[in-house]
Amino acid sequence: MDIQTLFKIQKQLNERIMVEHELTGRDMFQEQLLAFIVEIGELANETRCFKYWSRKPSSERSIILEEYVDGLHFVLTLGLTLGFTSVTVKETFEQHESLTEHFLQVLSLANTLKQQQTDVNFQLFMDTFFALGFKLGFSYDEMEQAYLEKNKVNHQRQDQGY
Repeated sequence: MDIQTLFKIQKQLNERIMVEHELTGRDMFQEQLLAFIVEIGELANETRCFKYWSRKPSSERSIILEEYVDGLHFVLTLGLTLGFTSVTVKETFEQHESLTEHFLQVLSLANTLKQQQTDVNFQLFMDTFFALGFKLGFSYDEMEQAYLEKNKVNHQRQDQGY
């Protein structure tokens, strides 16, 4: 995965949104973090990993991947907002036993990042988000391709006054 290219692509979308929505100069960190948390909730909802009371299966893989890359948009956005783009993409990750535990770990690290905005905390947050993607069965190539496709959709939505 070429994370620096993804940061550049995300920066273009973010700058467009900030200008078109008259947000230039505003600190949007809290809104961006909340947006990430909401996207993680939507992703968890599609996996249904926490719905112990239900027998309904998870959504199709493509839907889960799309929800995952919605979260990736905000991971990149948070890195850009905080100025933490000198990150490395790991090849292996600690795997938690359950998908639910992965989700909880990502949310815990999002809260840590809110409290302590450091490059180390951002790297750990990003690593844990990618570990979640692997736990969901996605490769870096799949994540990157789906991100690029969804980024185009997000630009089209801006074209239409989303």
